[in-house]
Amino acid sequence: MVVQIDDGIRILCRNLVISKKEAGFQWLIGSQFLPSLSIVSTIRCLHNLPSDPLSPHLPEESDEIRSLLPRGFEVIGAVIVHDKTDVKVEKIAGDAISAVRNFRKARYGNDNEDRVLIGAVLDLNNASGEGDVQFFVSRTGNSRNLERVSTVVYEDQPEREVWEKGCIVRCELPLKLPVYYSLKNPTDVESAYVRAIEDVERKLRDPQVAFIIESQNKSSSGGPHPVILHGTQLIFPEELPENAFIIESDEESLAKSLPCSYFFSETKDTTSVTSFEEDADKIQVSIMFNRSRSSSEPAAPIAEYYPALGEAKLLVVNHKLEVLSYATKDLPLTRMVSKLIIPGLVDQLHSLKKKFLPDLMMQHPLLRPYHFIPSGFLHPITVIYELSYGETELKQVEVRKSLHLRLGLPFDRPLLRIANAINLSSSKDDTRDKSNLKGSYLLKDVHHGIPSSGVSGGHVSLVQGSYEYYHYLQDGYDDSGWGCAYRSLQTIISWFRQQHYTSIDVPSHREIQQALVEIGDKDPSFVGSREWIGAIELSFVLDKLLGVSCKVINVRSGAEVPEKCRELALHFETQGTPIMIGGGVLAYTLLGVDYNEVSGDCAFLILDPHYTGNEDLKKIVNGGWCGWKKAVDGKGKHFFLQNKFYNLLLPQRPNMV
Repeated sequence: MVVQIDDGIRILCRNLVISKKEAGFQWLIGSQFLPSLSIVSTIRCLHNLPSDPLSPHLPEESDEIRSLLPRGFEVIGAVIVHDKTDVKVEKIAGDAISAVRNFRKARYGNDNEDRVLIGAVLDLNNASGEGDVQFFVSRTGNSRNLERVSTVVYEDQPEREVWEKGCIVRCELPLKLPVYYSLKNPTDVESAYVRAIEDVERKLRDPQVAFIIESQNKSSSGGPHPVILHGTQLIFPEELPENAFIIESDEESLAKSLPCSYFFSETKDTTSVTSFEEDADKIQVSIMFNRSRSSSEPAAPIAEYYPALGEAKLLVVNHKLEVLSYATKDLPLTRMVSKLIIPGLVDQLHSLKKKFLPDLMMQHPLLRPYHFIPSGFLHPITVIYELSYGETELKQVEVRKSLHLRLGLPFDRPLLRIANAINLSSSKDDTRDKSNLKGSYLLKDVHHGIPSSGVSGGHVSLVQGSYEYYHYLQDGYDDSGWGCAYRSLQTIISWFRQQHYTSIDVPSHREIQQALVEIGDKDPSFVGSREWIGAIELSFVLDKLLGVSCKVINVRSGAEVPEKCRELALHFETQGTPIMIGGGVLAYTLLGVDYNEVSGDCAFLILDPHYTGNEDLKKIVNGGWCGWKKAVDGKGKHFFLQNKFYNLLLPQRPNMV
């Protein structure tokens, strides 16, 4: 039975249907802290039953999603994209909801059994796009008793919807697990390892364990004091043991009632929330397993005893847990720790166990969790990488390809490499991703916020991603009059670094010259000279140092450059790399075009390497060193020289993950 309802589906994600041209099954992700019919993301199902490619293999899907999705976000529905004929849409929606209900039982147990579930269907035979998805919901637990949803709302400010009233909670827990096993029976090591994991789970729920909670958004005034919670104050389904220390001080009693918002300013401006990394409020949780608490009774130090019945060997297993959870700011701290942090740690511990167990007696895999927010995602995802393999080794590449497929990410750019990971550590001496600070003083993305081009009705196509601005006289090196192409090349290579295609240093002029000598393009005397280079030499260097291929457009005079605007716009929309323009003795970096196809009017966003001043953004923009240039300005002056030929170097984005 199907009835019509007016309650609307709220779509916050930018890409609801990952696969629009082939049949498939996708999970819809929401949160218990958002309205029940809000969809924040969608991820593809990769493991299906052999008998039915549209039915998920629940054990495998549950294991992978447990590792991937932070607590606080959950599966709330599914989309089935199909090309079947003579099958009622209600039947397929019911199948989707049935799969979701079975998944939730396997993943979350009996919690939230009254959760409204979403079943969505896209029929490839009749659909032209995402707008043709049909939505149904189930409120009763019966996947055949459905309600059709007539209203679907796409939110204009999805980041604000998620993070205005929500926060991220981070907990890091390094572990050393002592694993004792009998030398007479080495196979006992697996069961000993499992027991060590179970022991950690028990400790997390121990009455005397301490959770130290503090804000990670610390202001200059210091902010609120940290809060300490103990196991006796938390919310667990099981009863506390007899030895639980349950006498609370006034301070401990107050801590139980505090919400997450205790750590955040009520005056914070939330009208312009645009991203997780910049705008989300963050809480840090640290765990102390020590049992020392003030008590009226004297207590002796506690030592853990591992009895061995015979000759035994000790194996120490190192794990580093790092979990993120999403919580609403009015959630009590006790519930946040009990229902999000502890279950999240247990989830990650089980994910590590599954990866670690097969190689326990051999070389231990070096496993480490990393967190990412790929473009288009509103929330972080967590990936456990095996660091024993290099990032370019086939096994790691295949892992990333699988993740790109699941998350609906493009396969021509690295979005889930370790260098892409967000770093939420509050430690001042954290050294991750600080091995190379070269270029950190340079200005980045100087075109942001510049005035418009003045092209009426034009379409703007811009460089995709970040770059650093290289120009004359930087690093105390005088290349004025001859080094503009070198500086343009440095800007281009910085783009490939910023997008994590490479980790090599941006080369110096001498290193660029040396590369050209090594490939046989120049004589050895070229190194250390002040000779110009052009687009062809730049293509040689990009190929040698980065393995990047380039397309070169030749024009006979500056008057012909505007004729290439359509081709340049297509480059920025598909490749997104900066372009080097060389003509006569001058070289520029092109960051975008504004082009009106009807009138032919166009403008070029030029980043000029001939600037010789300091890193003053206002001076650079006001001086026109980064700005829109018309081929012919209002005074009739030509930007591109009419009597010079030009080469335009278009670096191609590598097809890699």
